Amino acid sequence: MKKRLIFYFASLFVLFACSDSFTEKPAVGALSDEALANEQGVNLLLVGAYSALDGIRNNQGAADWTVSGDNWWFDVLADDAHKGSTDGDQADLFLLETYDWTSANPYVFGKWNGLFAGVNRANAVISLINSLEEGDFSSQLAEARFLRGHFNFELQKIYGNVPYISEENFANTEFNQPNPGPIWDQIEADFQYAVDNLPASQADVGRPTSWAAKAFLGKVHLFQSEWGQALALLQDVINNGPYSLLPEFADNFRLAGDNSSENIFSIQFTTDSGQSFNGNRGGTLNFPNPGPFGSCCGFYQPTQDLTNAYQTDGTGLPLLDTFNQTDVANDYGINSDEAFTPHTGPLDPRLDYTVGRRGIDYNGYGPHVGKDWIRASFADISGPYLPKKNVYTAGEDANQGTGAWGQQHSGINYHIMRYADVLLMAAEAALEANGDVATALNYVNQVRDRAKNSTPVMNEAGDAPAANYQIEPYASFPDVDFARKAVRFERRLELAMEGHRLFDLRRWGNSVDVINEYIQNEARTIGNFGTKANAYQANMDLLPIPIAAIDLSGGVLTQNPGF
Repeated sequence: MKKRLIFYFASLFVLFACSDSFTEKPAVGALSDEALANEQGVNLLLVGAYSALDGIRNNQGAADWTVSGDNWWFDVLADDAHKGSTDGDQADLFLLETYDWTSANPYVFGKWNGLFAGVNRANAVISLINSLEEGDFSSQLAEARFLRGHFNFELQKIYGNVPYISEENFANTEFNQPNPGPIWDQIEADFQYAVDNLPASQADVGRPTSWAAKAFLGKVHLFQSEWGQALALLQDVINNGPYSLLPEFADNFRLAGDNSSENIFSIQFTTDSGQSFNGNRGGTLNFPNPGPFGSCCGFYQPTQDLTNAYQTDGTGLPLLDTFNQTDVANDYGINSDEAFTPHTGPLDPRLDYTVGRRGIDYNGYGPHVGKDWIRASFADISGPYLPKKNVYTAGEDANQGTGAWGQQHSGINYHIMRYADVLLMAAEAALEANGDVATALNYVNQVRDRAKNSTPVMNEAGDAPAANYQIEPYASFPDVDFARKAVRFERRLELAMEGHRLFDLRRWGNSVDVINEYIQNEARTIGNFGTKANAYQANMDLLPIPIAAIDLSGGVLTQNPGF
């Protein structure tokens, strides 16, 4: 078994200097400042900072799923996923899905708290190292700054106007800093420090390398439309880094893909004997109900809109403009014991490794049976599909952990960034920097060729593909406008249900049009979705600053416009 950096929550009692809630003074823990003022103390605090990647629960009562590090519920805010389950289960997330947003929503506050807990834990490491007069802690300092850069990047792209909490502010407990605007410069500085000071490889595969830092710094520039800087960094990673696409697309979501050649940086999950504390607690709701392995709870269901996007045109290319003119056949409204005619049109094979469809093998557990694995009634707005990327594969029982009330805690890593993402970001940057359609075509086709050459999902007999799979690379991109559309569409097909979609739409500036069109389209197959969902508004390109955080700051924090 590969050596992995596992983030045991049991060790976190040592974090005397880390508040798990923004604006609160640090709690006094079991160990003193003097006891931690050495290499062991640095490493213990650093493990605590890594553990925050999965989101830190806090004394305000935030549930695991509100702070989840895999960002699954942000797909519910876009066009990739429905909340799932019944409308009334997790009603606060239902309000977000239907664009009825307030600054008091527990998901909004939970994510804020979890990310700032990560910032503060990274700051604890940095502050301690800066106070030590002996020892070389350059690598640990670079790791801590990488982590702080990541947490602040998440805060920036989610909330926009966030305060910057430095190691000096942290050390002086001056948490209540104003939020005048973006903190891109500070994020860039942390990732640049990591580029300059991290090694090119690590003995523990869960730790970032200089190559990972370079990829993240490229993404930071991409989010600011600094195309030339993004392209230079991302192409360095592509041309000189240690990464490559896995031969099998689906291995990215199995044990085989943990810490593989395609992994840039991941949250390291694992299972434990007995109750699991190191599995994916944030994704604990996102399994079929009851499902093929007695699971819970039926959340995170792919949309019809996403499913339709995987249709191809008969030559293996996507329907960039017309994918919603026809629907992939679904069984919504049909009981599981009734006959169902599967879709026969051509499909991208990545569909059936992303979306659980009736009659198609469900991760080795046999065909998805339909309504009996869907928790919601037809009065709810969840639809007929199930998630597959975040769900165990049969035969990999070591990936299954359980929580206190019997829920699943998956041991499969979540890839915060993988190499396919880097290729597609570089394709976008090449187009926007200098109109380089040839480079964009090359990178997109590498991703499509991998999908084409991957083993398709097979039928129940195992002697033929389960559907009419047709996918081919593009012969050419005739112009920049077409290429831009193709690159953006490819990001959705490749990275669907991985927590990226909402942030792509926001930075492209088309979220209002795309999401409102999605609401109308989705109502064709889920008739009451169109009546329950409100319109997506431009101010929703940022989440509101949690009202609880504003109150705790004594009014120092100010609210985002429109809330």
